[in-house]
Amino acid sequence: MNQPGTLTPESVLDAARATRAGITDLEIAQLQQAVEWVLLHPGDEVDESVDWSMREMEIAGEGAPTIDEGAIAEFALAIGVSTDSGRLYLGGAVELRYRLPRIWRKVRAGVVPVWKARKVAQATHSLPMAGAAAVDRALYFVLHKCSYAEIDRQVNRARAEHDPVEAGRRYVDSLEKRHLHVHLKYMTSDGLVPVSGMLDVADVADAVALDASLAAKASGLDPRLSLDVRRSMAAGMLGTGETHREVVVYTHTRPGQAMVEVENTRSVITPGHLKEWCQQFGTKVTVRPVIDLNEELSTDCYEPTELMKEQVRLRRPQCVFPLCHRPARPGDADHIVEWPLGRTTTSNLAPLCRGHHRLKTHTAWTYSWVPGIGFVWTSPLGHRHTG
Repeated sequence: MNQPGTLTPESVLDAARATRAGITDLEIAQLQQAVEWVLLHPGDEVDESVDWSMREMEIAGEGAPTIDEGAIAEFALAIGVSTDSGRLYLGGAVELRYRLPRIWRKVRAGVVPVWKARKVAQATHSLPMAGAAAVDRALYFVLHKCSYAEIDRQVNRARAEHDPVEAGRRYVDSLEKRHLHVHLKYMTSDGLVPVSGMLDVADVADAVALDASLAAKASGLDPRLSLDVRRSMAAGMLGTGETHREVVVYTHTRPGQAMVEVENTRSVITPGHLKEWCQQFGTKVTVRPVIDLNEELSTDCYEPTELMKEQVRLRRPQCVFPLCHRPARPGDADHIVEWPLGRTTTSNLAPLCRGHHRLKTHTAWTYSWVPGIGFVWTSPLGHRHTG
């Protein structure tokens, strides 16, 4: 590295080019390593009837190698990504190697960026072999400079020619663009939640009916509030009539803590805001007993009690496998030390998503709790990862 006094614009640009070239070489090498990893852990024909134990997994299109599902997590952690992201990365690599050979050669030559080639591989995954070959021929020479729109156009053309039934089904699906999303994950510190969607104006049961309902409810609210605020409140009141259905919101308070934790949105609100929620028309409030997260609960049975499961979820809201961020609530309370050698007690339970519970049960992955460090996982090859 040049000393500060010797830096020039030319030297900085030369260094930046060298760095970029080095990064490109490493990206290509890692993609090749992904293919080699799959070949070292081949799967047989995929058996989709298997739902609990590890099985062969199809991670790319027809004609590409499958992989032993249990091998995915170790490679994923080696490259610093979650198991799900690792599966996509491995799938993109073998898709390129076995179904897009022309683009693969351009990638290895450094002509096509790895990220762009993976974009194509993701799009061709669902094509038959002939369709993938058509995309490969159409794009390999121009991929380094073509747009996303051109990639989609060539994939759609190949699908229409080589899989017309699937193309027709997707066309019908594309006509149905209606959606409505409540973005709970993006709730602001003020307790505001963004909502987005598309409704069909031609269907009176959708856009027109919703607008009329909001207008009617807003007209009965405090006129001192702005119309936008009243319509927002009216949207929250939808479903509080005869079609009422219960919505469970998990909130937690702790001694000495001024804010209230909202588990659903992974955010905090003020006690005053929570009080407003509870006072809204049609709200049903259920108060459950306080769970002491430090209490050591136990049972003589293999299956934890419901109170123990809830305690496990509250102590650790996410799956404890490294880089996994799936919420603990729909997952499993797993015995860290296998039962019956390890008892069903609070200190011997941890939340795992179903996928990583299967991985731990049916492969050589193990884990333990190390005070001061956390959960330490050991892979089948002996590599240690902290959860």
